Amino acid sequence: MHTELMAHSPASETMPAKKPPQSKPYDQGPWAHVFAPRAPGERRYWLIKSEPDVFSLDDLQAAPAQTTCWDNVRNSGARNFLRDGMKVGDQVLYYHSNATPSAIVGVCEVVREGYPDPGAFDPANAYYDADSREETPTWFMVDVRYVLTLRRPITLQEVKENAALANMALVRVGRLSVVPLMPEEWATIMHLGGER
Repeated sequence: MHTELMAHSPASETMPAKKPPQSKPYDQGPWAHVFAPRAPGERRYWLIKSEPDVFSLDDLQAAPAQTTCWDNVRNSGARNFLRDGMKVGDQVLYYHSNATPSAIVGVCEVVREGYPDPGAFDPANAYYDADSREETPTWFMVDVRYVLTLRRPITLQEVKENAALANMALVRVGRLSVVPLMPEEWATIMHLGGER
């Protein structure tokens, strides 16, 4: 589903398993707020990307129970958001990347919190990681469920031209397939998409 593919070297029987990548303490850095403790009932907001010819919002809507696992993410920053940031009930913008045009097209929600991505352990999987072990998994995924299709897609160009979205992670760290949103960014996108 995703395009973040790591380069792998052949596994060796004699090499010890690597530890999962170490992260900066979550109370530091630009995303500290998304890992901070939550108030009771607090909902947070995210954006996920998929190429529409790989897995589109329509594909999610057509999936059993309109739900899928969000797997094959192989970037440690995006993994941290999946593993440690996203919680059940969080709302997620669905972004079609590498499309004409690339655009935010809908909304889904987290229905299962981070759990190990089994594709990382399967040598037949395109996203296999020989350094990841089931006892110390490196890569994680969440399950998301379709909520709605925006009345009007919001293109990347439109996001870039909107002053209220100038600091949006989609623009500032475009390489990540999973990024957080501020509540006011969410509200702006919902308004632009004709939902509020």
